[in-house]
Amino acid sequence: MSTQTLDRPADQAVDLKAFRKEVAAWLEANRPPEPDFLLPESFMEVGTEQQFEYLRAWQKKVYEAGYLGRAWPKAYGGGGRPQAEQDIVNAEMSRLKVPFVPNTIGLNWAGPLILAIGTEEQKKRFIPGILSGDDIWCQGFSEPDQGSDLANSQTRAAREGDQYVLNGAKIWTSLGSYAKYMILLARTNPQEKRYAGLSFFLIPMKVPGIETQPIRKLTGEYGFTQTFFRDARVPADCLMGKEGEGWKIAMMTLTFERGVTGGQAGGINRISFTVDDVVALARRSRRDGRPALEDPLVRDQLVRFMIEDRGDQLCAARGRVAALCSERPDAIGLSGKLRITEHRRQLFQYSLALQGANGARWVGDAAAVDGGKWQRAYFNSFSATIGGGTSQIQANIVGERVLGLPKD
Repeated sequence: MSTQTLDRPADQAVDLKAFRKEVAAWLEANRPPEPDFLLPESFMEVGTEQQFEYLRAWQKKVYEAGYLGRAWPKAYGGGGRPQAEQDIVNAEMSRLKVPFVPNTIGLNWAGPLILAIGTEEQKKRFIPGILSGDDIWCQGFSEPDQGSDLANSQTRAAREGDQYVLNGAKIWTSLGSYAKYMILLARTNPQEKRYAGLSFFLIPMKVPGIETQPIRKLTGEYGFTQTFFRDARVPADCLMGKEGEGWKIAMMTLTFERGVTGGQAGGINRISFTVDDVVALARRSRRDGRPALEDPLVRDQLVRFMIEDRGDQLCAARGRVAALCSERPDAIGLSGKLRITEHRRQLFQYSLALQGANGARWVGDAAAVDGGKWQRAYFNSFSATIGGGTSQIQANIVGERVLGLPKD
């Protein structure tokens, strides 16, 4: 935040400091009470009505207080304020470890996309409900039989008069069981190969012929779903852009999902465990009868995590300084998703190593360290390394588009 205030008038920098205090005070005063059930760690673990309504009520409260969509246009329900203010809200929500806001796909992917290229009618229709949480969104990209080959999507959307008839299946549609709308990539022209025959839709979920089936994860939690389309009819005006432009629009959507492009509404989208939390764990853990933090090898590894974490935090500011990005201008944006998700996975894996044999205990075991939250965080961290393009795909992107390596 300091880099954003350097080029602002001094009085505005002071205002941002006052705003930070205001936000922190509101969050402290309005934090929802701890529930008597296990809270999900992210939108990818929401599996019960109890969890969902608790989190949606929190999102609505944050929005009505003016702390969500603060930089989005007022005309569509946003605050019309500088992005710096939303950045402060996000940072304070993370620091104070308040619950996350559940409409992740709407706030971070669908909403920014609609604001960027949607029609005026689409903006007025969809944006207010995205911000309030009244309209939950899910994503229909991946398919059961196509793996990571998104361009080979086979779900069909056949035009019949003023409707499209959908047939096929999508998988990993997080929050699909609760969603009112889906961003959907479907094939409108089966005669065209791969990219050219795809189109992009903003479809309603509560229509005959669309069915969702929750998927149980290794952790025992739900959140992921598989979605089936069986002669489901949706209005033709669900099409975004023109037929055949689906691949281009999907790639734009992924720039929002992967954090390459800004414009998200804000709010945190997961429970935040940080390097500082792992350092605190190292103080409580024992090595040879002494605190693990006193072990020089442990300290060295934790410092490495701290350096990497701080580097990730500063990347956004670095990306705004042309002289620091002249050699490889796309490196920061294209590597962000890979860097951050793998860092979290490795950090949580190390938290288990600090626990020794106790690292094998699970949630519900009375002897589990911190109730087993580290084990749960480690297993759940894999979903972020897969969603939005696997780490392997992200590494290929960096290799080809940043380093200029050949595809073969």
